[in-house]
Amino acid sequence: MTASACGPLARPRSRVGAERAAHAPLRAFTLVEVLVAISVVALLGLLIYSAFSGMSRARTNMASVAARHQHGRQALSRMTRELSSAFLSAHKNFQSLQNVRETAFTGRGEDESRVDFTTFAEQHLDADSHASDQAEVSYFVSRDRDGGRELVRRVSRYIDAEPARGGVVEVMVENIESFELHFLDPLTNEWLDRWDTTQATGQLGRLPAQVWIALTLEGGPNGRAVRFETKVPIAVQLPIAFGTD
Repeated sequence: MTASACGPLARPRSRVGAERAAHAPLRAFTLVEVLVAISVVALLGLLIYSAFSGMSRARTNMASVAARHQHGRQALSRMTRELSSAFLSAHKNFQSLQNVRETAFTGRGEDESRVDFTTFAEQHLDADSHASDQAEVSYFVSRDRDGGRELVRRVSRYIDAEPARGGVVEVMVENIESFELHFLDPLTNEWLDRWDTTQATGQLGRLPAQVWIALTLEGGPNGRAVRFETKVPIAVQLPIAFGTD
């Protein structure tokens, strides 16, 4: 038999290979390959979540630290404005058997610092309030419901015989670490931890030249405390007396 005779009966190699490939079963992913793919996708998702979570925490921490700085600056600004306008009055009601109004400045700068004084710095938001700018003001440390320390302000728009009592108490700054006060005696040029204009053994009838305020707040950068300090000069240090000649 010749090659030409058997030629039509033989199938080309390429055609045979194509038919085998067409009838061959498709190869599926193995369980190991599926698990590896899932692990890679989960790892990428975890990395992306960690990146966004870290950015969110950093933004929250920055906002919290900025808020603490703002609270501290606002507290010192308000104390500066009111302490710089502190005053004593030499006027007495001689027609009454007892004194119904008393101006004073008492303060201590030790463990539980506190200052009580009369000031000309009371602000009124109502245009027709017809109220005086005189008031009794106090700053001291109090405890919140959770036992934390907070700086509070007491204000009474009516000066009475008890300069350290009455009025309304409001929270100025929460979560404070410390609140310190010192008073500069203009006669000795020394900083004192106590001042009392109501006692002969104290500083009767005269105000300090300056008040040194140091306020330390919790919640600063990296969990550290934030400290604010200022020295407040008092303009009028002697009692005011008008029309007493």
